Amino acid sequence: MRSFLICLALLSPISGIAAPAPAPNTIRQAVEVFLREQTRNLPGKVSIEVGSVDAATQLPACSSPEIGLPPGARAWGRTTVQVQCRDGAGWTQYVAAQVRVEGHYIVAARPLPQGHLLTAEDLLTQTGDITDLASNAVLDPTQALGKTLTAPLAAGRPLRSDYLRQPPVVLQGQNVKVLSRGPGFQVSNEGQALNNGANGQVVRVRLSNGQIVSGLARAGAIVEVGY
Repeated sequence: MRSFLICLALLSPISGIAAPAPAPNTIRQAVEVFLREQTRNLPGKVSIEVGSVDAATQLPACSSPEIGLPPGARAWGRTTVQVQCRDGAGWTQYVAAQVRVEGHYIVAARPLPQGHLLTAEDLLTQTGDITDLASNAVLDPTQALGKTLTAPLAAGRPLRSDYLRQPPVVLQGQNVKVLSRGPGFQVSNEGQALNNGANGQVVRVRLSNGQIVSGLARAGAIVEVGY
């Protein structure tokens, strides 16, 4: 709502005065204000370039233009902003823009193999335009520490969240303690894990009596079964 009001103030006339057609520079200024409002919480230094508006395009007068992003667009990288008149004139103007965000992102400090458990020594922080990176690029090293790689990673290559997985705390074939809990009771049993499981993932366990149960993997070779 705030960004809409700012842009409306730039494009709309004083009450009681006939609405003129918005000038190209006025449209560009309103688009920049809108984008600054949309990007004010992004993690980095934001710079915005608004493309030109064709001065030869004669737009009819509009009392209350609206500024927003077309469906599927976002205030990130190369984008398009929509300026639309719904009152009377009924026109739509699209303005190209470039949003750059200079921020930190994480890269591999050296070649790392698949399955490698990440430590602080494996990671470097670099600075650049994060809008050039994949949308799931890792920007904070704490998101990666203690996780394993799902694929090899070359030195200097940006780290992405889909390269990461939690390491298993329970391994297939491992002897585990099964803690069964319910209202007012807790029972401990022994069994063998039938699959790997990271912390909080579901693991199937064959108990010593042959019964198979499912529970949540926990550190220390423990599987919790709730009732």
